[in-house]
Amino acid sequence: MRGRRWLGFVPTRFQLRRFSSFEAPPVPPLRRVVVTGVGMVTPLGCGVETTWKRLIEGECGVRAICPDDLKMNGFEPEVKMYTFDQLASKVAAIVPYGSSSGEFDEQLWLNSKEHRSIARFIGYALCAADEALKDANWMPTEQDEKEQTGVSLGAGTGSSSDILEASRMICEKNIRRISPFFIPRILINMASGHVSMKYGFQGPNHSSVTACATGAHSIGDAARMIQFGDTNVMVAGGTEASIDALSIAGFCRLRALSTKYNSKPHEASRPFDCGRDGFVIGEGSGVMVLEELEHARNRGAKIYAELRGYGTSGDAHHITQPHIGGRGAVLAMTRALKQSGFHPSQVDYINAHATSTPLGDAAEANAIKCVFSDHATSGALSLSSTKGATGHLLGAAGAVEAIFTVLAIHHGIAPSTLNLSEPDPIFNGGFMPLTASKEMTIKSGLSNSFGFGGTNSCLLFTSTN
Repeated sequence: MRGRRWLGFVPTRFQLRRFSSFEAPPVPPLRRVVVTGVGMVTPLGCGVETTWKRLIEGECGVRAICPDDLKMNGFEPEVKMYTFDQLASKVAAIVPYGSSSGEFDEQLWLNSKEHRSIARFIGYALCAADEALKDANWMPTEQDEKEQTGVSLGAGTGSSSDILEASRMICEKNIRRISPFFIPRILINMASGHVSMKYGFQGPNHSSVTACATGAHSIGDAARMIQFGDTNVMVAGGTEASIDALSIAGFCRLRALSTKYNSKPHEASRPFDCGRDGFVIGEGSGVMVLEELEHARNRGAKIYAELRGYGTSGDAHHITQPHIGGRGAVLAMTRALKQSGFHPSQVDYINAHATSTPLGDAAEANAIKCVFSDHATSGALSLSSTKGATGHLLGAAGAVEAIFTVLAIHHGIAPSTLNLSEPDPIFNGGFMPLTASKEMTIKSGLSNSFGFGGTNSCLLFTSTN
């Protein structure tokens, strides 16, 4: 042993016996995870009640944008107007602001002196988390309860508007005017950080960044932390505030956004429709409180649903385009089903990722037909994409749509797919997305989320009744 180096260390027989005497680490039984609270900030409104009501009634949160929506207040007026004129897509799904019921109150969440380090995407997360915690009636005051409560919130892009403004100051040689809060405002994990600090939660503090699958991954990862005994309660979801010049211009250059419906904003997001030509960029946040089943029962918590399955996969195919057969989506759904112990025929409803892009929607439809086979074509499986109403919330989409799936189970109503006037030819017979909200018994629902880089996530929720 004398003079040995670690990398070249060869253990003696005595040392090998010592190492081999260690027993395998304990494997705790997996614990069941339930949803006990939900909160949302969406283009349909601020709050779960407002959003769900408008969704079920077939309303749409997409509108035309104006130059002020680009968040270029520090730029010369002519630069702002030139930028606006150059954007090919001029529709977006924007959170309604104001002090009335159902509106996001900027004065409360963004504009006080205490909030100088809080960018808009963080403010949305704080607002949604506050609603979810109140809904769950979980505001722990005891130290051990705070230590057993964690946070898992992610975002796709963070605060691009802050990056644009800081870049302008550098170009104008005004580097000293860059805010000392610039870095804390753009770090994506600060959404989790601020929620943790506000409520004193000292359990796992986690943040996923997986493009448009972020919200779903954040929820799935949080559930696993509870399953493996890391904590009893997790505040989990996604958030995004991407309505700004840089984000819209970037997605326009990628040719990912809808451009054909600038004069008819409500018709622009049309998942699974033959007239789809790209997604409508949106913003918002979705947060749910996840809890270990017995912990929830012992405190008499309201239980919306159980999270039974979480499947993930990678396409290994292309940076932005899915495989046309949807093989990555097939893997994610299959793995969620396997973990849940459910047969495909036991799933009643699917909230599809379908963003209104020509390739992505077709790939997901192919994947659903592959996994659910006769169950899908028989008409027994209800399917919809809610992005016709909300647009694509990027990093928040998976969380908001997971909440929609949970609410569909809880209320017994499957939401519709807006603007589906001419379904893609892949649909026929009983395999057809819902074009109107449908009252039905939903014992189990599946929520799909897919992102750039070929990242896929699938969450399977079930009724506990």
